[in-house]
Parts: sequence; C-alpha cells; structure tokens
Amino acid sequence: MKPQPPRTLSLRRYLLLGILLPVLLLIALNGVSLYRQALAAANTAYDRTLLASAKVIGEQLDVEGWDADAKLRATVPYSALEAFEADNRSRLFYRVSSQRGELVSGFPDLPFWRGELPAKPPYAALVDFYDDRFRDSDVRVAVLLQPVASPQGRGMAVVQVAETLELRRTLARQILFDTLWHQALLVAVIALVVVVVVQRATRPVRRLSARLQARSENDLTPLSAPDAPRELLPLVDATNQVMDRLQRLLDNQKRFVRDTAHQLRTPLAVLKVQVQSAMRGDVEARQALQEVGLTVERATALANQMLSLAKVEQLRLQSDAPVLDFPEVVRSVALDVSPLMAERDLDFELATTPARVRAHDWMLRELTRNLLHNAVRHCRPGGALAVRVVSDGRWAALTIADSGPGIPAELRERLFQPFAAGDVRGGSGLGLAICHEIVQALGGGIVLDNRVQRGQVTGLDATVRLPLATMEADGQAAD
Repeated sequence: MKPQPPRTLSLRRYLLLGILLPVLLLIALNGVSLYRQALAAANTAYDRTLLASAKVIGEQLDVEGWDADAKLRATVPYSALEAFEADNRSRLFYRVSSQRGELVSGFPDLPFWRGELPAKPPYAALVDFYDDRFRDSDVRVAVLLQPVASPQGRGMAVVQVAETLELRRTLARQILFDTLWHQALLVAVIALVVVVVVQRATRPVRRLSARLQARSENDLTPLSAPDAPRELLPLVDATNQVMDRLQRLLDNQKRFVRDTAHQLRTPLAVLKVQVQSAMRGDVEARQALQEVGLTVERATALANQMLSLAKVEQLRLQSDAPVLDFPEVVRSVALDVSPLMAERDLDFELATTPARVRAHDWMLRELTRNLLHNAVRHCRPGGALAVRVVSDGRWAALTIADSGPGIPAELRERLFQPFAAGDVRGGSGLGLAICHEIVQALGGGIVLDNRVQRGQVTGLDATVRLPLATMEADGQAAD
C-alpha cells in the first residue's frame, strides 16, 4: 500500500493559526487582567458605600463614662442600612464593638476585626477594608474606628460593615463580557481579512496552476506570470529554469534516438549484406570475417562516440565540477595515445605551464583524446606532433599542432556539426562535434587553423581555450 503523503497546512490556515492564536492568547491574558482591574474598580466604588454605612452607624452611638470605663450604646435598626443596599443581590451585615471586642450591637457571629489600620488610609478617616468569609459567603468588610463623645462620657467604637460580593462580581463580569464581545468582533474581522487577503493573494497561483494543468505533456515553454506577486517570481524563474533544462534533456534524447536510428542503420545493413555474402560463398571465409570485423569495429566506435555525445549533455547539467590540473590531464592522455604515435613514428613534443580549470575529468580526457586521435591519424608518417598548454591569467589554451594536410576553408566550421558530410579526413563525423560540445559546456571555445608556410599548408592547429578557475574556486576545491 502506497504511503500517504503528510498533510500540510494551507497558506490560509497557516496565516489564520499564526495570527489568531497569538491574538486569542493575548485576549485571554488580557481578560484575566481586565477582570481583576474591573473587580478592583468595583471594590473602590462600593467601598464608599460601606464607609457611608459605617459612618451612619457611628452617628447613632452614645457613651457613658470616660475612656476605659466608657459604656457604648447603639440604637441602630437594620432598616437604617437598607438605603445603602444596591439591590436584592447583595446583603449588609454590621457589628459595633468596643476596642476590646465587646459586642455593642449588630451580628454577634461577625468576626471581630483584629487587624491594623493602613499607614496611609484611602479616606480621611480611621478606616480599613479587607476581604473575609461570613455565613458561607465571601464578604467585603469596612472597619471604622469611630470616636464617640457625649456630656456623659467619651470612648472609641469599632464599627464593622460587611457586604456580600455578588453585585461587585456581577459588575466586573459585565465589564469583562462587554470588552470581550468587542474583542471577539475584532478577531472575526481579522479572520475575515486574512481569508479575503489570502484568497486574493493566491489567485495568481491558482491561475498559474490551472495553466500548467491545461498544458500538453510535451509543452515545456517558459511560464508567464506578469500578475504574480513579487514573492512568487523566484519560484516562477526557478520553474522556468527547470523546464528549460528538461527541454534540453528532451531535445538531446530525441536527437540521440534519431541519430542512433539513422547512423546505425547503415553499418547494420552492411553487416547483414556481408553475412549473407559469406553464407552464399561469394567470398572466402577469412576475408568475410575480416570485413565483418571491420564493420563491427566501425559500428562500435560510432556507438561509443554517440554515447559520449549524450554524456556531454548529461554532465553539462551538473554544477559540481571539480577544479583540475589541465596539463596533468593532457600528459596522462598523451601517455595513453603514445602507442599510436610510436606506430606512426611521430616526432612528439609536449610543453605545458600551470593551468587549473573547473571541469569534469571525463570531459577534459575525452576532449584531449579526440583531438589527439585526429591529429595522430592525419599526421604524415614520421611527421611532427606538438602539444602545448599555456595560460595568460584568464584562459588556459591547449594547442595540438599536427603535420597533416589541413582542412579546406569551406569545411572548417561544418566539421563541428554531428555527422558532417564532406569530411575529407574520414571518420564518423562525431569526434570534433564531441569536442565542440565539451568546450561549449565548459564556457570556452575551439578553432581550427591551417598553418601556412610559403603558401603551402604544413599542418593544422586545433586550439581550445577554457576559462581558468578563480582563486575562490581553488579554495573550495581544496576544502
């Protein structure tokens, strides 16, 4: 069973999550802070009511006796506090005590205040506020130290007024919900804007995708997306580069198949005729085998050269070519070809200077081997063959000078074409074409010039110029 590819987030969902999640987290944190602030504001507002209730109670007190012997009396009906109750959702409780905690009036089960007055009270009175729990309910308590004086005495009363927190919490929640409602509306607007913007921003992508899907399988022409966003242009350019490479590969494949079918048909037909002739006894067996061997040898050489031509295109697309010592490669190939030079008794000369180029080893060897083979084949027996590698700081130049008959001017350029007709120097017509393709792939050039002395052609100079590897490239290669 084929594994399913991992599901990836769409751009729309990615932006929604990337924007809304932080916003929602911020709203949640802000909601907690807002609720606390609203509750603190409600406490501040309703604490004034508690203080007013405590003052009303304090105004109803009377005293007999002085200071420690003072006896407090309170005539405060609970109905006197009803005016300070906001609504039925909150309840008030009070307690009047002496400084020693002796109950004077109110609810005896309301715990007596044992705290201390703040250093800087919030109001111009001896008052303290604190949270407590009374009769299974959370309450807010105001404590007022009320001096009491009368013609009969003087003393200090402790007035406590407690209020349940339902109204305060309801007010804080109402403030919170009103704020969250507006923030939720803002989040909805942000989400809608993200969806609309992404929909409009990805419209060129969808149009581009539709055009690609509508193309035929052989259509590799460059994409045109003039309305694409600027951020999408690198992707379009990279896609066009890939399609261009694919087009070159496809063209090279078609050319290889076409040329192979055309060029191998002739030696195969000749081979068939030779075998039929041998079977009929038209020629002797030894002669027939020699002819078949020569035909097979030519067909093999042709197939190898066609494969080399295809390999050049394959290596052209690879960008990881190393930096090589050009003279070292030339010397190695010359050593391989030396038996052919010795067979023709050639006067061989090799002169090189340091030159490093960026190229695949196979390319440099195939280039040098083809040029040397051509030069050896067309040198006159006992003639001279010179190979030189020089550098001018920017280019490395390989010159192979043979002592052959040269090339007519009308054939000089046509020799670089595959299977060029009219090649008076024989061969399959692929050797120089391979050299030309290799040089083009390496960013260089190749020229063929006849050497002329006293009006006569004394040989041919095949000169290849390749760009030298930069110092930066040398450092990368050394790494």
